[in-house]
Amino acid sequence: MAKKKSKPKAKPAAKPKSKPAAKKSVKTKVAKSKKSGSGAAAKAKPQNKSKAAAKKSSKKKITQLPSLAKPKPEKLKYRHIAIAGNIGAGKSTLTKLLSDYFKWEPQFEDVENNPYLMDFYDDMPRWSFNLQVFFLNSRFSQIIGIQRGDHVVIQDRTIYEDAQIFAPNLHAMGLMNRRDFENYTNLFQTINQLINPPDLLIYLRGSISTLVSQIEKRGREYEDNLRLDYLRRLNEHYEAWISQYKAGPLLIIDIDKLNFADKKDHLNQVVNSVKAELKKLFG
Repeated sequence: MAKKKSKPKAKPAAKPKSKPAAKKSVKTKVAKSKKSGSGAAAKAKPQNKSKAAAKKSSKKKITQLPSLAKPKPEKLKYRHIAIAGNIGAGKSTLTKLLSDYFKWEPQFEDVENNPYLMDFYDDMPRWSFNLQVFFLNSRFSQIIGIQRGDHVVIQDRTIYEDAQIFAPNLHAMGLMNRRDFENYTNLFQTINQLINPPDLLIYLRGSISTLVSQIEKRGREYEDNLRLDYLRRLNEHYEAWISQYKAGPLLIIDIDKLNFADKKDHLNQVVNSVKAELKKLFG
């Protein structure tokens, strides 16, 4: 009888080797260390990026800063209205009235702060040159401000009256010597190359009697010694000058007929004349 072969005993399951696990753990550690290393590197890199970003953002901020340059003044149709006329014609009064009506900035003749005016009326030959240079500089400064400005200005007396009326009259009367007159004239000619004429000149024409009446009415102390022949000669120079004025638009107001200082309807006529002239010139 054949013997039954005994089945071979099953081998016990192999125990998991510890080495692979160790290796795995080593790998894991290495991986972790690599990850931690790369994390440190990653942390370092963002810092560099943040610095670069900060530099970029600072550059952007600089480029986006508003310009510090002074903005160009608004382009106006006109910006300079001037009033001319003899002593006592009412230039300051009309300057104030028109500035109030049209909302223009008034610029008055610097009379109160003029250090030569009282001395001039007491001794004209001695102080004529000093007085005229003061007025010339004052009006030149005003015109520069007007030309650079962004609003309309109405000016009490023009720079042309100083140079083409008062100074020549003083010289003709022997109240300014030839050397001073020539020096003054050369100075004006230099200044005249740097300025523009008024956009509209308003000339107040008046007789000697009207001028004297208005001078007496306002009662300025320094005008008490004003000589009548001086006033008359000025009027002759004014009429000669205005008859040849070609520098720009001109509007003539007759103060013998229009008492704009005291009569409202007369002032309305003057205002309407100015309006019509500006509309004709500038639309």
